Amino acid sequence: MTSMGLAGIQYRPLSESQVKKIHEAALIILEKTGFTYESGLDDTLDMLEKAGAVLDRDLARIRFPAELIAEQIAKAPERVILYGRKEKNDLDLTEHRVHLGTGGAAIRILDLETGEARGTTLKDLYDLGRLVDKLDNIHFFLRPCIPRDIPESEYDINVYYTCMKATAKHVMSGVNDVEAFYRVLDLAAMVAGSMEALVAKPFISMITCFAISPLKLCTQSTLIMRECAKTRIPVALSCAPMAGSTSPITMAGTLAQMHAEQLVGITICQLTNPGAPLLYGGIPGMANLKNMGYLGGAAECGIMNAAAHQLANHIRVPNYNSSGLTDSKLPDAQAGWEKGLTSLLAAMGGSNFVHHAAGMLESMLAVAYEQFVIDDEIIGMCCKVLDGIDSDEEHLALEVIDQVGPGSSYMTSEHTMRHMHSEYFEGNGVTDRKSRVKWEKDGSRDAWMRAREIVRGILQSAETPYISAAQDKAIREKYNILL
Repeated sequence: MTSMGLAGIQYRPLSESQVKKIHEAALIILEKTGFTYESGLDDTLDMLEKAGAVLDRDLARIRFPAELIAEQIAKAPERVILYGRKEKNDLDLTEHRVHLGTGGAAIRILDLETGEARGTTLKDLYDLGRLVDKLDNIHFFLRPCIPRDIPESEYDINVYYTCMKATAKHVMSGVNDVEAFYRVLDLAAMVAGSMEALVAKPFISMITCFAISPLKLCTQSTLIMRECAKTRIPVALSCAPMAGSTSPITMAGTLAQMHAEQLVGITICQLTNPGAPLLYGGIPGMANLKNMGYLGGAAECGIMNAAAHQLANHIRVPNYNSSGLTDSKLPDAQAGWEKGLTSLLAAMGGSNFVHHAAGMLESMLAVAYEQFVIDDEIIGMCCKVLDGIDSDEEHLALEVIDQVGPGSSYMTSEHTMRHMHSEYFEGNGVTDRKSRVKWEKDGSRDAWMRAREIVRGILQSAETPYISAAQDKAIREKYNILL
């Protein structure tokens, strides 16, 4: 059951009047309270001041008139397409079209052989990319882990190379600085064949955590965000206010602050280059007030992320947000209920680009190979919900009902054969639907064990060369590729 853009918005946590009220509250925040900033943003500040923002450089404060915000958000494109290297992997982020995929920056992985947590490696990233490439319900590959076995100086180029080598699905990650951004851009252009080909159909995109909640511009990420806008590489404007810690404890207050932060990011991008493609990247979360950690699997996170899509849709831009997080440390029942609920809410809320939906454990600190397979199943079920019920003449089946007649069976009906593989979700094989006798005969395996077998089968299959030998040779001559 692949989605590739089924329509959501069956779930709306906010009424239309609440959406407008939060939008207006965000404008008040920007006019009255404003933003602060780190040093090193002189060009950005000059641009904002020239456009009409009110700057107090002594207090490091920027205030934004509502007219400036309205003028700039109107320039942001309503439709963004994130391309894959195969047409079937293109992601059309229009209005309420839903796509769910990977994400995160995990530093631990559950070893496929031992099940024990260990540090993540570049080979893990490659194998996870190969795995996701074969899991039909996971729609894109956002770097899910941080390779801890390579030097920081070689990090960005190797992460993007590894992801592009592993999968033909759309690749997203971040970079550490502007220089790394242009190195990655050059790498992707070598794979695309030219810079023109890459910009025409960008199969990579960037995340920039431009806003440090509450209401502060991060220098390095803001600079990278602006370079994305200049080159028209799609960029997700990530900000992650945490209710009770970096945003108000109330959901409405967190959403108002998050929306204000997003409006500033969009304004900066559109002043930099009108029409630059971007994703509204609000990822509202919650603080665990017992230990000040992050609560990834809370139901309220699903509610707020669905609301975030409503706010993005209100200003007519596609959005990037989050689901599928869990505070569980392994693929267990807790992981299942937390992931299932938040992914279903995000999907039914219409979110366009939902990252973290596959693979994550331990509040984003860890991933597990097997969890990607289990989450592929969860995502497929969520997409089946979006698919709804077809009630045309063929599906109403009045002729079939009449032909079979009272007291008979539909088991051998041609109509049953025709629809048995399409009407109901069949899954990737990780869900057990056998009798107890057959299940016990097959080893009484739980979902974790069944997923492990699926992972091994995929990783033991032949590799698909998504970077040709000639391209690989040229790339390795120019860059220090460590995979």
